[in-house]
Amino acid sequence: MNNHQPEKRLGRRSLLSGAAAVAGGAALATAVPAGAHAAPKPKPSAGAAGAASVTATPGIVDVAPADPRFPDLVRGTNQRWVAAPEKVRMVTTPTQAEAAVRDAVTAGKRLTVRSGGHCYEDFVFNSQVQVVVDLSAMNQVYYDPAMNAFAIEAGASNLQVYETLYKLYGVTIPAGSCHSVGAGGHISGGGYGLLSRQLGLTVDYLHAVEVVVVRSNGTVETVRASRDSTGELKDLWWAHTGGGGGNFGLITRYWMRTPGATGTDPTALLPKPPSEVFLNAISLPWPQMDQRDFETLVKNWGRWHAANSAPDSPYAGLFGLLKLNANAGNGSSIGLITQMDAVTHPNARTLLNNYLTEITAGVSITPQAMTSPMGEHAALPGFDKTRRLPWYIATDYLSGGNPTLYGKYKSSYARQALPSFQIAALWQHLSAQQPEGLEALVQIDSYGCKVNTVASDATAVPQRDSVLKLQYQAYWTDPAKEATGLAWIRNLYKAVYAETGGVPVPNFTNDGCYVNYPDKDLGDPAFNTSQETWGSLYYKANFIRLKTAKRTWDPTNFFRHAQSIPLQ
Repeated sequence: MNNHQPEKRLGRRSLLSGAAAVAGGAALATAVPAGAHAAPKPKPSAGAAGAASVTATPGIVDVAPADPRFPDLVRGTNQRWVAAPEKVRMVTTPTQAEAAVRDAVTAGKRLTVRSGGHCYEDFVFNSQVQVVVDLSAMNQVYYDPAMNAFAIEAGASNLQVYETLYKLYGVTIPAGSCHSVGAGGHISGGGYGLLSRQLGLTVDYLHAVEVVVVRSNGTVETVRASRDSTGELKDLWWAHTGGGGGNFGLITRYWMRTPGATGTDPTALLPKPPSEVFLNAISLPWPQMDQRDFETLVKNWGRWHAANSAPDSPYAGLFGLLKLNANAGNGSSIGLITQMDAVTHPNARTLLNNYLTEITAGVSITPQAMTSPMGEHAALPGFDKTRRLPWYIATDYLSGGNPTLYGKYKSSYARQALPSFQIAALWQHLSAQQPEGLEALVQIDSYGCKVNTVASDATAVPQRDSVLKLQYQAYWTDPAKEATGLAWIRNLYKAVYAETGGVPVPNFTNDGCYVNYPDKDLGDPAFNTSQETWGSLYYKANFIRLKTAKRTWDPTNFFRHAQSIPLQ
């Protein structure tokens, strides 16, 4: 997760560009039998500006190192990772994507795939990659009558998905809050966000997926797998319900539909978000914070979620973010951002007020307005008094991202309130004066409720009884600060999970890590001294089935990175 500044907000609005045209032309989409080649939708040409770079495959635009666009296309949001491939291939249709993979297989080139560019590690942009397939222009969202589901192309961003689904059809999916995250990696890794306690995970609505795969003999083909598939195709669908991106093939598009939905009315095929939400944001200044206040706040947070995260909880419509920012001196503070469904429960405002009272009970600091940015979120100075907003406006306002930062990230799930020794470790590291040039925090997210109604093996996401999700984040703008940033976050994480080998080994409290916040340290014995592998920390018992799907669908290990699913 990254900072964003509010002045950039206008520049990232999609304004439904092309959405109405897509909706009007949705009948052009055709169903493809499982295992057959996909029939692409008509797409606009690359245009005169890219005409000189168009390859033999119509529509593909190759961007080489001499091209002025190249520096923008060989890095993601995390500025630590910059690649030097021979070319970046911009594609806009499944046919083009398949051709790009086939060309790389034929030429023996190392290929990686970019959708939104938010991979926290160097899985896409690294020193080995020779060809990057960029899906960012393959970003349409539309109702597909042939599939009776909503198609989301892999390059579509969260905000594009929300805007099109909601403004044209009044529906949504419970995906993430960062506006520019691409669907390709986000959905395949599980996906969650501010509506997940109420609606579940993103993958709980995955109806089908279309993937370009490489067979054992080098044959490249595009296949579709759905929830209704059987055998190996069912394994391919299941692998994309949380198995992570870059593992089995190049994902071209997803189809989303509520399990068990009937009829052909698009407005009834996905859940509807609340029309309005309450939004509250407060801060607790570090200069007034002592250890007792800190421990009381974090204990209150954990206990409240342990008591209010059942599937039938009246608080299912509430999602909070406790932003434990590191102490950076005067002006720094800890933040609490809360979104609450304002319409579904008749006593929503009272419930929200009670929640805020319980979370801050016993803390001697008077909450103040949130006047400074915190992690991915801009300052929210007008929300110390709860405001009621239309859902889409709130969703747009809370999204963010800053593609100018260097960063390192870690994660964990918690099945209950954090124990005292973990809270003490957080205090020790967060309260100390931070190194100059480093911005760091631990964000603890609400979890549970509807998420935990799904069996741990029904999707590839095994963490289905947690109540909290933790995101460890460290940022810097000067590349010379990398060693400082890495040391800080590694030492904190090691201290919090000291009793389980420096990582959150699943037990009574911990439940492993989130694959969409990848962390290569999990596979390094210098940082993981437990008996658990990185695969078991992400996937637990589901790791075995994911390896079976890998052997079936990517037997040559063509799609691989530092933590891709292994063949054995």
